[in-house]
Amino acid sequence: MGYGGKFVERERARELRAQSRTLQEIADELGVSKGSVSVWVRDVDFVPRPRNRGHGDHKPHPLHVRKLAEIERCRVEAAEFVGSLTARDLDLFALGLYAGEGAKTDDRVSMANTNSLYLRVFVTWLRGHFGIDESRLRCRLYLHKGLDLSDATAYWSAVLDIPAVQFQKPYRAVADPSRRHAKHAKGCATVVYSCATTHRRVMARIEAVTSLLDLPG
Repeated sequence: MGYGGKFVERERARELRAQSRTLQEIADELGVSKGSVSVWVRDVDFVPRPRNRGHGDHKPHPLHVRKLAEIERCRVEAAEFVGSLTARDLDLFALGLYAGEGAKTDDRVSMANTNSLYLRVFVTWLRGHFGIDESRLRCRLYLHKGLDLSDATAYWSAVLDIPAVQFQKPYRAVADPSRRHAKHAKGCATVVYSCATTHRRVMARIEAVTSLLDLPG
C-alpha cells in the first residue's frame, strides 16, 4: 500500500503526536513502522508528558521538559536520516564496531561488551561472512561477585546462541565501594573466535575502508 493509502493512519498519528504520544506508542497503536510515523508527524509540535513521580501536582522543571523535547526531536531527525538499513549498511556498521571495540591481537577475533545488541551484531556478522566453525566459539563473562552467574550465563547463551558448555571460566570481580556506578546485572561478555586467518580478513576489510577515506587535513 502506498503513501496515499495510509491517509487515515497519518491523520491519526498527527492527532496522537499533538497529545504528546511518543513515536513508538503511535507506531504500536497504528500497527505501522516508527520510521513512517516520524515522517508523518515531523512538523507537529511535541511536548513530552511529565513523568508521574508520585509527588502530587509536582510539575517538571521547564529546562527538563525542553531537554526531553530536544531528545525526541533528535530521535525523529535520526530516524529520518537513517531510514532503512541495507545488508551492506549492516556490514559496514559491524566493521566500524569491530574497529572500535574488537581485539587487535593477530591470532583471534574477539570483542567484549555489556551491550547485548552489539555482541549479537558481531556474532551474526562473523557467522554470515567468514564460515566459522561454531565449536570453536568461546565466551567468557566478567561478573561481579554476588550476582547470579547461572542466570547471566543462560542470558548470554541465549542472546549469542553459544552453548553454555562453550563458556570459559568467568572472572568474578569484587565491587569497588568507592564507585557509585551500578553493576551490570548480566555482566560483560567477551566472545572469542581463535583463528588468525579470520582476524586478518577482518582487519583487511577495515583497512580497505579506511584507505578510501578522503578526510580534510
